[in-house]
Amino acid sequence: MRHGRRLFALTFLLPPLALYAVFVLSPYAQAFQISATDWKGLSPDYNYVGLANFAKLLKDEHLWNALKNNAILLVALPIITIVLALFFATMLTVGGRKGKAGVSGVRGAAFYRVVYFFPQVLSVAIIGVLWKEVYAPRSGILNGFLRAVGLDSLAKPWLGDPDLAFYCVMAVMVWSNVGFYVVLFNAAMQSIPKEIYEAAMLDGAERRTVLRMITVPLLWETIQVAWIYLAVIAIDAFALVQIVTNGGPGESSRVVGLYLYEAAMNENKFGFASAIGVALFFLTLSIAFVSLRLTRRDRIEL
Repeated sequence: MRHGRRLFALTFLLPPLALYAVFVLSPYAQAFQISATDWKGLSPDYNYVGLANFAKLLKDEHLWNALKNNAILLVALPIITIVLALFFATMLTVGGRKGKAGVSGVRGAAFYRVVYFFPQVLSVAIIGVLWKEVYAPRSGILNGFLRAVGLDSLAKPWLGDPDLAFYCVMAVMVWSNVGFYVVLFNAAMQSIPKEIYEAAMLDGAERRTVLRMITVPLLWETIQVAWIYLAVIAIDAFALVQIVTNGGPGESSRVVGLYLYEAAMNENKFGFASAIGVALFFLTLSIAFVSLRLTRRDRIEL
């Protein structure tokens, strides 16, 4: 029976592991190899250049500009998204008035959950095209609304202004991600006994105090996971940037993922692009490790 059990496990484990190795691990390994070459992507011929591509990265001003935008996203996106998601989740769970049934969410909480989660059912391409139209200078909904309420002076070419385009894309990223974390935090808060909230409110604690002293400590592990996921999204940020602004105007909204794509597809520098990918791989691992270390706390048992 022992041998039969092992054979049964191997029968079901080996095929998915083999597929994972071929379609995931193998491309990673090839990227490391290609990063040490001058391969153009269209020919079987290439030369090994060692670390020349990585040395070029250190002197590339375009890459550093893109990395600066990713750094801003890395700080702003997780903070804004998590703060908004925590606020909305708190309102949906314990934001209503304390009645006979105890602490409850605001009226219509179930409807709001659907509304917040709605962006998650849309593909990134649809979100990008949708918001590109919202930001359109003449036919866009945003400028149309501002003109309709008499705020014509605030109407701007949002995606055509180098000082605004990047932050417009960041706003789209927050909008498209916050709903998922509202649902995630809301589900985690369901496991917190309502008696804790009721006792805090009976003691006269304000809602922001309850959020800071009760909700956040008890949801810390969930917040930690959310932070890591959002950090990975911030480091990538390729799809929305390409669809909404394509890195423009100029290079004001370019991110590293888009620069990698342009180097490979537009300039046929697959060796250089692979070096960017390898550097991005180690950067992502480092940020995830540092984030886990900095946000580590003792687990609170209920």
